[in-house]
Amino acid sequence: MVTGKYSLFSLLFLFAGLASVRAQPHAPDPSRGDDGTEVLDAAVVTAGRVSQVRKSAYNAVAIDTEGMLNSTKNLSDALSKAPGMKLREAGGVGSDLQVMMDGFSGRHVKVFIDGVPQEGVGSSFGLNNIPVSFAERIEVYRGVVPVGFGTDAMGGIINIVTDKSRRRRWFLDASYSYGSFNTHKASVHFGQTLKNGFTYDINAFQNYSDNDYHVDAPVKNFETGAIDVTKLERVKRFNDTYHNEAVVAKAGFVGKPWADRLMLGFTYSHMYKDIQTGVRQKTVFGEKHRTGYSLMPSLEYAKRNLLLEGLDAVFTAGYNRNVTTNVDTSRYEYNWLGERRPNPHGAGEQSRQHARADNDNWSTTLTLNYRPAPGHLITLGNTFQAFRRSNTSLLAAEEQEEAIAKQTRKNIAGLAYRLMLSERWNVSVFGKHYSLYVAGPMAETSVQDSYVRTSRSQNTMGYGAAATCFLLPGLQAKLSYEKACRLPTTEEMFGDEDLESGDIGIRPERSDNLNFNLSYSLRRGRHALYAEGGLVYRDTKDYIQRSIASLSGGKEGASYTNYGKVLTKGFNLSLRYDYGRRLSLGGNFTQMDMRDNEKTQIGSSGGEVPNLAYEARMPNVPYRFADMDVSLCWPDLGRKGNLLTLTYEGLYTHSFSYMSEVIGVSTGEYLVPDQMAHNLSLSYSLGGGRYNFSFECRNLTDEKLYDNFSLQKAGRAFYGKVRVCFGG
Repeated sequence: MVTGKYSLFSLLFLFAGLASVRAQPHAPDPSRGDDGTEVLDAAVVTAGRVSQVRKSAYNAVAIDTEGMLNSTKNLSDALSKAPGMKLREAGGVGSDLQVMMDGFSGRHVKVFIDGVPQEGVGSSFGLNNIPVSFAERIEVYRGVVPVGFGTDAMGGIINIVTDKSRRRRWFLDASYSYGSFNTHKASVHFGQTLKNGFTYDINAFQNYSDNDYHVDAPVKNFETGAIDVTKLERVKRFNDTYHNEAVVAKAGFVGKPWADRLMLGFTYSHMYKDIQTGVRQKTVFGEKHRTGYSLMPSLEYAKRNLLLEGLDAVFTAGYNRNVTTNVDTSRYEYNWLGERRPNPHGAGEQSRQHARADNDNWSTTLTLNYRPAPGHLITLGNTFQAFRRSNTSLLAAEEQEEAIAKQTRKNIAGLAYRLMLSERWNVSVFGKHYSLYVAGPMAETSVQDSYVRTSRSQNTMGYGAAATCFLLPGLQAKLSYEKACRLPTTEEMFGDEDLESGDIGIRPERSDNLNFNLSYSLRRGRHALYAEGGLVYRDTKDYIQRSIASLSGGKEGASYTNYGKVLTKGFNLSLRYDYGRRLSLGGNFTQMDMRDNEKTQIGSSGGEVPNLAYEARMPNVPYRFADMDVSLCWPDLGRKGNLLTLTYEGLYTHSFSYMSEVIGVSTGEYLVPDQMAHNLSLSYSLGGGRYNFSFECRNLTDEKLYDNFSLQKAGRAFYGKVRVCFGG
């Protein structure tokens, strides 16, 4: 258990820093497009909420975080405002998060910070652990992705864009919030740019929570050893403390003849997490926990018109040393009442271990944009990532390191050409090359008592095109297609050394992606209207699926396998109306069916056994969900420059099965029920935003909310926040 938890908040302000992980200025600034070129004005229609990236042929939106700074939202909460997006958490603060975009979730959706991939950075920098003040805006690319990002994302990408404005004066932005379940969140951000171009930026944040909310769970009877999964009792979580801290400092020069931006950065983050449950809620742990930290130096360089007119370059390099220690050595077995007895299976609640995983990540990105003539743009992007993990057992008096390390190398190169002879339309075509090398241990025997080193390499190509056209003023159509490839992640190949097991031989996914989007924006005086609709079609082969795996002793874990063919068809709708600074209302609706497209059972002899799940929905994937919000504002209330804002949010998820629909769905055992959550917040800003106070109630009606494999989330919760801003 954690001791001295309140000293963590003093530590936060002692270090005073936050920031972007290996930030780089590849991502578009407000005056530049997704590929680094000048853009037209975005159709902002939401008083600091969501805007459409108009000039881009890619299906992209930008979420402005300014209107959320006084809330206790994190970056994952902000993402829920984008069409087709759903955030899935396994519990409270610090729990595992999966981002779901147009039906694809988890590793199918890649996360970037200022254009730098975030694979392997550690849970301290998960989207649900970073405050919304970290970002100036969040860019969401659904489906086809520009080659400048150098990614193998299949569902799309999320690019967190930090504030790079040149502030001539110093600035300070600090906040603190407290709420239910002993939840504390704090952040501080300060920096400035001097006249000689020297700039520094320091930012820090911290989260802490006991996460001791009530859930409905089956209680194991220690006398009989049985668990009646049909009999649920109201119990309180007791081993779910979480805290994380992050400090980032960046310093360098901007606006110099030899560099538009040259920055050196260093990030330190730390986390502690009690492990309360297994993959499903029937499994409970009482002492199992995990710790970790990351050290991340970085370099970023950007220059327009490098060597010749019209050639822009961005280069980044970063190293991340991430160390995670899993501790599972208890000699007791617990049930959901907090009762314990000597473990009949010996030490270890899941699998006896006290092990450290040392993860080394190297990455470089290079993006070149060349404009040979007006209306023509050539983009070359390349991303290289290398990973190495060594595992060390700490159970014995002397550390015992595994003889065979786990390694991967990935390189993704892309070349694109864009033609834009008119501001009404543009067309892009592109090609990508994917390279993967993986090496690690493979069991020689069925009992896994002997391992040998194995390795493999794979190369593949992808291609696609995207086009956009303004059919009428304010009415825009976008169409894109990609023959895409997604390389397996380190987690899918090697697991997490605890609750998830990987497969070193897992194959890359291949997919044909087709996206069509139609949007309309209108502004008349104080009135602004925005409407959008999108169609999605994806035919995926070698789909990588996360499934429940049975372990010895009645325990459960998760595993990754290549399932086969999956067909995704769906649509999403978005509508928003604003009236000046006084009213904003709107919402999103998504229907996304992911269906099993294998006619015969995988692995059957001769492929002659029919697949009973053919055309059934893929398990554990929400397929129908919606959100809506209404904000009422009273400017200059009490004094000029003051602002009172009242906001309501509603989030709906239709019931879905977390096991195959052909297994036991009629009994309701594997169904996650319909859910409707209601959130209410009130904020008051004084002195033109210098002093800010807010109060929130989440899950106002205390609904029972569930997610991955029916893991239950928190009930009604209250939070208060104070935020101050100084400088210019």
